[in-house]
Amino acid sequence: ARRDPRIVAISADLSTTTKLAAMRAELPDRVLGVGVAEQNMVAVAAGLAASGMRVVACTYAVFAALRAAEFVRTDLAYNRRDVVLVGALGGVAFGAGGPTHHALEDLALLRAIPGLRVLVAADGHASGTLLREALHAGGPTYLRVGRGSDPLVYEEPDPPLVLGRAREVHPGKDACVIACGPCVAPAREAARRAARAGVSVRVLDVHTVKPLDRDAVLAAAACGRIVTVEDHARAGGLGGAVAEALAEEGVFCKLRILGHPDRFAPAG
Repeated sequence: ARRDPRIVAISADLSTTTKLAAMRAELPDRVLGVGVAEQNMVAVAAGLAASGMRVVACTYAVFAALRAAEFVRTDLAYNRRDVVLVGALGGVAFGAGGPTHHALEDLALLRAIPGLRVLVAADGHASGTLLREALHAGGPTYLRVGRGSDPLVYEEPDPPLVLGRAREVHPGKDACVIACGPCVAPAREAARRAARAGVSVRVLDVHTVKPLDRDAVLAAAACGRIVTVEDHARAGGLGGAVAEALAEEGVFCKLRILGHPDRFAPAG
């Protein structure tokens, strides 16, 4: 925002929780609040974008994806607005909030919307890079982030992540784990433990769930064994996207999808 006067941020009564308060303190006329009205937040964001602004709209992932779904579909995607919708506390990051504040369906729902880019950050450093890349690329984007306490996958503050291209975080050849979001760090740790047991496991950070890096998926299938892991329902998320790619390309590969079962997660 310091570099580009067109960038504004907007939130639905969650500017403190989503850390926009720091920006509001420095650039008070560039941070807007609309109260507890997520649909209105998305509509206002679309209107600002239609006026030439580059908008970052922030709220919890469950509200961004579910409560405001029609507005994301029609106001942002259908009209191709330059808005990055940041969904914080993705998955069960807000554990104590319970099912009303968990977001286990957002990737499945939003990746079905035409023209909407869907990104999932593995850590805070990745969040910054993906946000900057999405603003630079333009168009409607959903960026899912965690709680802010995720373990670091990338030590550098601005890791070289390219939209639409998976990033290898651990080499291997016996199997491949395809992960996103907060599951990337434990996947890499599991691969390191496997290496000590003589099993070579490759780990990919698929930060762009849509458009999916199909070339990386097909290359992973060459080892014959893929495991996907995500903080999302097993249906329709990253694992579903990988399964679709393999089936459509006619590639045989053993596939195991790890995610939340078909029930609501408890509070805790």
